[in-house]
Amino acid sequence: MEQLELLMGGFASALTPINLLWVLIGAILGTAVGVLPGLGSAMAVALLLPVTFSLEPTAAFIMFAGIYFGGLFGDSTSGILLNTPGNSSAMASTFEGHRMAKSGQAAKALATCAIGAFIGGLIATTLVVFFAPTLVKMATVFGPAEYFALAVFAFLAISAVVSESVIRGLAALGIGLALALVGIDGPSGTSRFTLGMPQLFDGISVIVITVGLLALGEVFHIASRIHRDPAATQIDAKGRARLNLADFRKALPAWLRGTAFGAPFGLIPAGGAEVPTFLAYGTEKQLAKRRSDPEFGTTGSIRGLAAPEAAANATAGTAMGALLALGLPTSATAAIMLAAFQQYGMQPGPLLFERSGDLVWALLASLFIGLVILVMINMPFASVWAKLLSIPKHYLYAGITVFSMLGVYAVSSAILDLWLLIAIGLVGFMMRRYNIPLAPVLIAVILGPMAETELRRALAVSEGNLGILVGSPITVTLYIVLAAALVLSAVQHLRHRRANRRAVLVS
Repeated sequence: MEQLELLMGGFASALTPINLLWVLIGAILGTAVGVLPGLGSAMAVALLLPVTFSLEPTAAFIMFAGIYFGGLFGDSTSGILLNTPGNSSAMASTFEGHRMAKSGQAAKALATCAIGAFIGGLIATTLVVFFAPTLVKMATVFGPAEYFALAVFAFLAISAVVSESVIRGLAALGIGLALALVGIDGPSGTSRFTLGMPQLFDGISVIVITVGLLALGEVFHIASRIHRDPAATQIDAKGRARLNLADFRKALPAWLRGTAFGAPFGLIPAGGAEVPTFLAYGTEKQLAKRRSDPEFGTTGSIRGLAAPEAAANATAGTAMGALLALGLPTSATAAIMLAAFQQYGMQPGPLLFERSGDLVWALLASLFIGLVILVMINMPFASVWAKLLSIPKHYLYAGITVFSMLGVYAVSSAILDLWLLIAIGLVGFMMRRYNIPLAPVLIAVILGPMAETELRRALAVSEGNLGILVGSPITVTLYIVLAAALVLSAVQHLRHRRANRRAVLVS
């Protein structure tokens, strides 16, 4: 098959000593940043983005493959050991994983996490290899109205459906769109919200926004509570991280069920892996009730950890396919990856496979290599990552602050970017203070300019007729699905609110 031939060519490019070294470095750095509480995989990609600018594109994206999956493993490691997931996609894994750690099975939990990440990512990446060309063909039927509908779907899905609060989600979306509007308006050439400063004519860098919101915002949040929050109980992951045959038999069906949940969601702009991981966890919980599993909810069930972990990595794998084939980031991490492509002057989408086919297939091949390397380094050394968390908080977060400042300054050498970094960091701190989600901001910053451009293009083609926005089966389908999701989400929110009120009255 043509895909296999192209993939073999990708392996030929990726399997060179220097490129294998970049994948290894990326996997180690991604895991090291991802394992730090509050940072996570998106922050791993954002912080390490400036590091790759001195590399040629193929080497840079091969390194990103290691960072991409390494950060996801780090998210779950901190959740299992400290009950502090590095990212919201690791929340569902934390429930049973931390119970296993508290009951003396930390090494087994980390092994389950590593193998689940490998299986979920492997199956999803294989699907991307065989179906990415199909996605590209589907993308050719998309016009300006269809892309605008996709952007609206992404905005409202992540803001109103995935977020716990619709109002807070929409507020975060508004913040992101406001940041995206700064700079020169493309069609008219006029400046917007630049305060007369020429440095802002190109807009606010995505790197400044992501590092400010995710890293500096977390530093400010931790600093504000460092004397109020008691120190987390540290759990030492003793022993070797491995599974015996009985454990593997228990976990394998759960890994496959989790992968089945996660793979489709990577193609949907629903904001990440939160939905499929919780669906996978809920399914295992229901199955545990039928089996009368005494471990689930007490000492920790290996199935309850295996399913959401595979779901998260399957979502990440197919999200890369959606990014490459459609140019559509379906998660915060994918949005930052899109920024990385743009830094090298490339725009993911249908034409990327034609214009930069060698790079794309080398990247897909490196995803497989990255998964193998992650299992190789994390199975024997998973417990070592926990020792990073023994660093005193004031030293740890001071180091993160310095690294963030240096990384941002290295990109532009502009003092203004450092002031913007601090300001956006304070915005991130206030968002955490009032429980406003961060993901809608990142999605809005990335997709906002595209949505505006496609809307204007569609209206220009139709000479101002708004009917073009709902003039094709694709746009109508997207809007119907979105409307149904919004209604369902509103009903669920009302049910949760009533249940909480009843619980308060009873207590």
